Amino acid sequence: MSFRNRLGLFFVVIVIVPMVAVTFLLFRLIDQGETTRADSEIAQRHRFASSLFAGQRKLATAAARQVGKEDRIFSAALRDGDIDRARRRARQLLDDQGIERIVFVKGARTLVRVGDKTAIAPAVQRVVTPSRRQLGTLGVSVIDARAYVRLVGDLTGLKAVVLNGDRVLASSLPALDRRRLPSRTGTELNVRDIEYRVQNFKDLAAFGGQQIRVFTLGVPDKDSTTPAKLTAGLILLGFFLIAIACAVLVSRTLQQQIAAFLIAARRLAGGDFSAKVPTVGHDEFAELGGEFNKMSRELERRLAELTQERGRVQDSMRRLGEAVGANLDRDALLELVLRTAIDGVGGDAGRACVRTNDDGALQERSRVGNMNGLEQAVDEVEAHALRSGSPREATVGEANAIAHPLRGADGRDEVVGVVSVGRRGRPFTPSDRELFTYLAGQAARSVENVELHETATRESVTDDLTGLSNRRAFSDALSGEVERTRRFGGDLGLVLIDLDNFKSVNDTYGHPQGDLVLREVARVLRSSSREIDHPARYGGEELAVILPGTDLEGAYNRAERIREEINQLQIPRLDGTGTVSITTSCGVASARAEAADGRALVQAADNALYEAKHSGKNTSVRAR
Repeated sequence: MSFRNRLGLFFVVIVIVPMVAVTFLLFRLIDQGETTRADSEIAQRHRFASSLFAGQRKLATAAARQVGKEDRIFSAALRDGDIDRARRRARQLLDDQGIERIVFVKGARTLVRVGDKTAIAPAVQRVVTPSRRQLGTLGVSVIDARAYVRLVGDLTGLKAVVLNGDRVLASSLPALDRRRLPSRTGTELNVRDIEYRVQNFKDLAAFGGQQIRVFTLGVPDKDSTTPAKLTAGLILLGFFLIAIACAVLVSRTLQQQIAAFLIAARRLAGGDFSAKVPTVGHDEFAELGGEFNKMSRELERRLAELTQERGRVQDSMRRLGEAVGANLDRDALLELVLRTAIDGVGGDAGRACVRTNDDGALQERSRVGNMNGLEQAVDEVEAHALRSGSPREATVGEANAIAHPLRGADGRDEVVGVVSVGRRGRPFTPSDRELFTYLAGQAARSVENVELHETATRESVTDDLTGLSNRRAFSDALSGEVERTRRFGGDLGLVLIDLDNFKSVNDTYGHPQGDLVLREVARVLRSSSREIDHPARYGGEELAVILPGTDLEGAYNRAERIREEINQLQIPRLDGTGTVSITTSCGVASARAEAADGRALVQAADNALYEAKHSGKNTSVRAR
């Protein structure tokens, strides 16, 4: 390929391809921005629809207070047990107060039920006599499903569907089959070739037996042709034209300068060391020409110094071996040692093997070069080195191999692996053996350093008494889960656990007994945790569990299971005279994605734990 063609290819790779990628990415980002804006607007209108629902419940609360507490006729009828009079008065209140439905329940019996059956967003309150005797529960609603759907459409422009279980109470999209409504909020739904963004919420305080669910459907307002796209396209086009002009100018200049270099290089290849390259100007090519002229003058002198350079290379390899001793990547370390050894002794191929922890068998971790014709010699020399625990050589036909066992740095530890190098035709010299032995010793020391580093890293994040994560690892895990929850959504639960009266265990039976109690409790915590959970020792007798993807109710149920399992523990006393039982108090908190904050989550769980400890202990309390 000519130089001009290479420049053209370079221009395509460096300019054209990135510009195409940038154009695609830029337009994609603009589209995503439009989509995000449209989705945000739909979500804001959905929140407004939800707040309308909550507002109707507040109005219902005021109406319920007026009916249950301030209406003397209705209250007197309930106190006297005159249900017929109470029903008549309830019907009058429907007309006088603008109420849609009134339901009065006593125990499991519904005594009064008047009004529209499609009424939603009720307020529920207890009805009591002046002597504080409870008469029953009163539910009052001021709006029905059809009125709410109309209100949502008038104020937000959204379509709305209200379901009671599988029955449609009201809908502004009669053509929509309720079975097509998605359960997940934020899902797209096509109705008569119109794409709607569907969101929903539940009424958790509906009339008894009802399962009210409200769906809102909005059409995202996206314009595919925006001024931003037009502006970006014009800028990219201008940049492309400028890049072409610059490329043509640079190509011609480079060709002229490289032609002068080519003529001088051909004369130098022919043995004419007097060849000079023109050095016009002060740019990098002028500097390169000056360096080229220096090279021609120094070439003969450098040829005489090649013998000395070999010694320098060997010294550099020794320094490389010292650097290898500090490496903490086992596989990269072995490959580096192997490549250096092959280069140093002039080998054709080599491999590094280490023993596995399971059965002690050798496992190949690195291979360099072509082993064809060398396998038998390498297998034989590795077997000799492993049996003797010292360096060995072997020759099979034209193949020569040398191997060195990997031991501890002091030379007394058991053999953990072997490094071997083979070459064809020439046996190894004493200097080859010396260099190979030195590099293999550095590799063994580095393997030991890797194991020590892994052990230290593991112990730095583990509580040595319980085997759980320590406070530092807990903080790191909580920060990571908070960030993951913010990015991908969902819930994040946290349970703080405190052993009740743990000080009395230490005071009565001694600290060794207390340590055994902590270990047993930690065992329960580990066995009840999922793989994605993070159990940890928070400090002293306090433990914690981070529960990714768990809402407040799920975290509370988990805390209760843990507390019950700990209550069932019968921990043997160290003096052999019986067992020790322990109870726990748990504080439970949870955060949604948009409000996830590690410090606030811990504070909420700690406040709940404080409430649990001061409300009798041996209980779990949800955060307020």
